[in-house]
Amino acid sequence: MSLNRCMYLFSRLQRHISPRTARITAGSCHVPSGVLHKQHQAGSGVCSRHVSSNSSSPKPPDTSLFVPVPLKTDPAVDGSVGAELTQPLDKNQLLKMLNKFYKRKEMQKLASDHGLDARLFHQAFISFRKYVLEMTALPADLHIILSDICFGAGHVDDIYPYFMRHAKQVFPMLDCMEDLRKISDLRHPANWYPEARAIQRKVIFHAGPTNSGKTYHAIQRFLAAKSGVYCGPLKLLAHEIFEKTNTAGVRCDLVTGEERTFTDPEGRAAGHVACTIEMCSVNTPYEVAVIDEIQMIRDLSRGWAWTRALLGLCAEEIHVCGEPAAIDFIREMMFTTGEEVEVHNYERLTPFTILDQAVESLDNLRPGDCIVCFSKNDIYSISRQIEARGLECAVIYGSLPPGTKLSQAKKFNDPDDACKILVATDAIGMGLNLSIRRIIFNSLIKPNINEKGEKQMDTISTSQALQIAGRAGRFSSKFKEGEVTTMHRDDLPVLKEILSQSVDPIETAGLHPTAEQIEMFAYHLPDASLSNLVDIFVSLSQVDGVYFVCNIDDFKFLADMIQHIPLNLRARYVFCTAPINKKQPFVCTSFLKFARQFSRDEPLTFDWVCRHVNWPLALPKNIKDLVHLEAVHDVLDLYLWLSYRFMDMFPDTAMVRKIQQELDETIQEGVLNITRLIRATDSTITDMHGNVGTSSSNNVTGSKGQRGQGVSGVVIDSSLASRLVRDGLLTPDLLRQLQREWEPSHHDKGYRTSGAPW
Repeated sequence: MSLNRCMYLFSRLQRHISPRTARITAGSCHVPSGVLHKQHQAGSGVCSRHVSSNSSSPKPPDTSLFVPVPLKTDPAVDGSVGAELTQPLDKNQLLKMLNKFYKRKEMQKLASDHGLDARLFHQAFISFRKYVLEMTALPADLHIILSDICFGAGHVDDIYPYFMRHAKQVFPMLDCMEDLRKISDLRHPANWYPEARAIQRKVIFHAGPTNSGKTYHAIQRFLAAKSGVYCGPLKLLAHEIFEKTNTAGVRCDLVTGEERTFTDPEGRAAGHVACTIEMCSVNTPYEVAVIDEIQMIRDLSRGWAWTRALLGLCAEEIHVCGEPAAIDFIREMMFTTGEEVEVHNYERLTPFTILDQAVESLDNLRPGDCIVCFSKNDIYSISRQIEARGLECAVIYGSLPPGTKLSQAKKFNDPDDACKILVATDAIGMGLNLSIRRIIFNSLIKPNINEKGEKQMDTISTSQALQIAGRAGRFSSKFKEGEVTTMHRDDLPVLKEILSQSVDPIETAGLHPTAEQIEMFAYHLPDASLSNLVDIFVSLSQVDGVYFVCNIDDFKFLADMIQHIPLNLRARYVFCTAPINKKQPFVCTSFLKFARQFSRDEPLTFDWVCRHVNWPLALPKNIKDLVHLEAVHDVLDLYLWLSYRFMDMFPDTAMVRKIQQELDETIQEGVLNITRLIRATDSTITDMHGNVGTSSSNNVTGSKGQRGQGVSGVVIDSSLASRLVRDGLLTPDLLRQLQREWEPSHHDKGYRTSGAPW
């Protein structure tokens, strides 16, 4: 090799290595704060970081969430400098050397001290070994060290700095853990709202059961104020306050996720606004703010919205309405802001009585009865049986459009209408004024999501039971006294026990990572997916005993669905906060298409939407058609929701809203004929032998042993097949195919399989 060639190689090598005793830094991260120190071990050093702790040492991260980042290698940087300075490496010798390094307990301990637990150490080593053995040209410094070890001029421990450099490239979060912990520190959420902290707010808690007038008194102060905001849990409640306020002669705007209605023809904001709680502004100053149903601050999914409103609203007076069980907790929260809480207690305006007898048969129904179910299948089955007895009934459940719910409520409330019976889910618990004489619980078992995000069946809580039972005998209805009972005899003592208990006091409030916090996380972890960013955020987050991080499964579900679509982080975050029903395949497919079209920078026009939903749509012929129309309504809701966040890309809001109103009317007509639709849905309400599937309500006069231990729904709802279909793990078509294959070999053995649920 010529002298000039040697000089050239050494000049290129200089930026990678220094003399043999040099200390080699194992990677770096942008560090705005924190202390770096070097730890010398076996002739090498590694950059590390002190983790600051305030009141307590931070919890160790959940390293199962650390996803390895694919390395972007550029062998052309060094070319074959290392091989030219030494000689090519023998792969067999390298493999033995690397495996020896892996087994060194001292190296495992040293790596553990710098954030690599056993799991990460193994993953990083596998990646490092693959990198060393498969790269055609290694970095010169690493090549020389490996060559020295192979020829006995170095120790296997000398690999450690290079291994750590590789590990921090594969797991970049290791090098900036303190910064990540600071970003995810949620122990002082009151400090997130400096505008609210800059004023001394007066907090008035209106406490009482349902139908006690607590919200009425708060709204009276809202109407008398120069400016105000009403924050409710449902669109229907926001609409109701919007209409009542304008009827009272006070100009009021409406803001929900999918709608903006301004009373001023030129679009200027009114002094008052009624909104869903997620949509309230924490930057606009008001004289009075009303936060309704404050007990929902502990809701596992939506509690963060009540926390944000309570801590962040810039109002001179904050009027909070809700259960007395929340009083002490709200006081404790307000201690952190230095604000006192004034409590006004209210008693129920009209009494309700728990009856000593269950209804037991649909033949015993009376005008003004409301049968409450926790399954849409029960809704369908019971309404069919009621109309088979020559009675008309109204139907209300959660997935119906707001207009359809209101039309069904109006039909039930109308004294001149023949409809005197209501069949509903607990969707009636808030947001609808109904003239109910008697609440009848068809079941006391309701599906819910626990703290771990797992679906489970459980007996309703005292708070839920009181919320539903309180709909009987409303002050504004024609029934001044209410009655509460159950459909089944053995449920009645359970209901009495539930209602006799006091409501569990509220002890925690929900929080949710903001877009800004996730963006700061992404700055440090640019290669992580949004779902993984949120997982790591929650894993590292620190909250005090007053708060918890809300369930983010729906957010992660949407994030994973569109991960492959090229979107900037802020747009991706907004898309993933969209309120959609992930159980509806058509809605999920539409969400995916919306995101893909958006990513192409192609506006989603009215014509595009109409083609997607096959507009115009015909009247439903069966329940399947009705469910599809409900899904299309949700898709149009999604369009409207996105249109207020990306106006340029979703430009045809007015036209989409118009066809949504037409669709609402179509669904209303379908619900009016729901019994006929149920009869037409033979494949979904009959089993494979042609027998009608029985629900818990079908057996009100039969033996209680057939009721599936009180779990509501069609018989198949208590079977494994139904749960698989309901959870989306099995399609109805595949279930029917399995049933056809199952029948010949099991029919003579007495096995029976029900048809697929809706």
